[in-house]
Amino acid sequence: MPRKDSRNTKGRIIESAWELFYEQGYENTTIDDIVEHSETSKGSFYHYFDGKDALLSSLSYLFDSKYEELTPSLEQFPSCLDQLVYLNHELFLMIENKVPLDLLARLLSTQLTTAGEKHLLDHGRTYYRLLRKIIIEGQKSGELRKDLSVNEMVKAYSLFERAIMYDWCICNGEYSLYQYAGTLLPTFLRGFIMVSS
Repeated sequence: MPRKDSRNTKGRIIESAWELFYEQGYENTTIDDIVEHSETSKGSFYHYFDGKDALLSSLSYLFDSKYEELTPSLEQFPSCLDQLVYLNHELFLMIENKVPLDLLARLLSTQLTTAGEKHLLDHGRTYYRLLRKIIIEGQKSGELRKDLSVNEMVKAYSLFERAIMYDWCICNGEYSLYQYAGTLLPTFLRGFIMVSS
């Protein structure tokens, strides 16, 4: 039980921080603002984070929190491809409306240059576990091809999503992230479909 409470505390800090970053900008958001908004304490903040910059790597936590929220809704989509499109649409819609473009760009750039932990590639994340589950079910039902391994398809899908986010950042958000991905993703996913012989 204490683990759940600590996760909730950390989650509240992260969600409050990113909400404030979006509303008032990263530079204008103080640790005091985050503590007050999250209704936690400075002690709790420093228990989880060395400082405000450490929150930049917490974006993957925010993404996973969104995936956990979306998981129960997957039942309404019988097709695994529809589930993948739904997850992408909802996550990219959240990114476009709640994550400052400059901070997403900063996160992606730190993942390129860091010698330490690469949060986006952590296969223990909810994101990767959920993708594996959907793809395994798609292969069992005969919807997805079996000549590619689950790991190969998970890697291809996650590469597609990172590429779209990276391009959106390079283009300075000049197009709608979720709409553009929604146009391209069905074409990309056709490569996963089982072809009848």
